[in-house]
Amino acid sequence: MALHPLHGSCLFQLPLLALGMASPSNTPVYPTPPPPHPDATPRPPRFFSPDRYVAAQAQIVYYGIVSRLPMVARVTLTDYRGRILLDSFVRPTQPVCDYRTAETGLEAHHLADGTSLSALVTSAARSPVFIDVQRQVASLIRDKILVGYGLWEFLSVMGLAHPAINTRDTALFMSFRRTLGYRPNDVVPLATLVKQFMGRDIEQNGNIPVERARAALDLFRSCEHIWEEIISTGAWPCSLPPFEFRRCFT
Repeated sequence: MALHPLHGSCLFQLPLLALGMASPSNTPVYPTPPPPHPDATPRPPRFFSPDRYVAAQAQIVYYGIVSRLPMVARVTLTDYRGRILLDSFVRPTQPVCDYRTAETGLEAHHLADGTSLSALVTSAARSPVFIDVQRQVASLIRDKILVGYGLWEFLSVMGLAHPAINTRDTALFMSFRRTLGYRPNDVVPLATLVKQFMGRDIEQNGNIPVERARAALDLFRSCEHIWEEIISTGAWPCSLPPFEFRRCFT
């Protein structure tokens, strides 16, 4: 069941959001599509309502002296259409040893000063503590189908578990790997998947969670029917996440 790279238009042809600019005031509004042409091939029926899907992405920094350990610094959730449900910095629970500034744009003042993303547009406010963000995320993804890239890393840094049957991880989808000629156990970078299947470049301005969440949605939506049809037969179209992250899935 091979997939072929797509080079046409995609859902999220959007300019990159700079650090801190993902707020409800500038969340894109997608127009209602025109009615289908009478002679157009009907779309296959959906297996699940769009309301069932939530996309997730976390931005990490590192802590630790002897070894570097990941810690969430920013978390983003969007709905099926890419509209932002949550986008927030997270107050560090440990001293940060590496902000990964070149990739994330984060510096000490973004987290140490407790600036929330919405506050960058409105007024200063304290970033929520980890436990509060964790509860928000748990509430928003409960009973949802979670879409993303490398969901095991997201769930791990959030300290959460999610039913494996309700995950759609574009990093693990086997048809992507086969189409691009990768070995079954190779994880293809998200930027490579988006370039090959969506025909566009991402991460030109670094690792931005909103952009990455929407990119994963683009990939999933491009083969949603195939993906869900395989699952409906009782088969699983993805490889397994790393064994050490098994606690993240129920």
